[in-house]
Amino acid sequence: MVVDGEIVNYLVQFVYLQLLDLLTTIAFLLNGIHEGNPLVRWALNAAPTPWGGLLGVKVLAVLLGLYCWRLGKQRLLARVNFLFAILVAWNLVALIAGSVLAAKSI
Repeated sequence: MVVDGEIVNYLVQFVYLQLLDLLTTIAFLLNGIHEGNPLVRWALNAAPTPWGGLLGVKVLAVLLGLYCWRLGKQRLLARVNFLFAILVAWNLVALIAGSVLAAKSI
């Protein structure tokens, strides 16, 4: 099977962004911030442990990314990567802003 290098790059980026989203979500949860995505929030509550629910959602996301890769959905992966990059950046800005505000209130 010959693999187009560009779509492999999109898949690698997708998995990396999923990992970053997982880490920022964990940081939110550890700081008492509730999950904003209703599907992820449901998984957090439905799973035996919230961490298991979050990990399950991310495994499902990576499987969907692999499915897009298998079908050659390069444009879809690129668009989803763009959205997740914005989401991760937003999460980081919110975490930093929250930390600054918390530090000022001490």
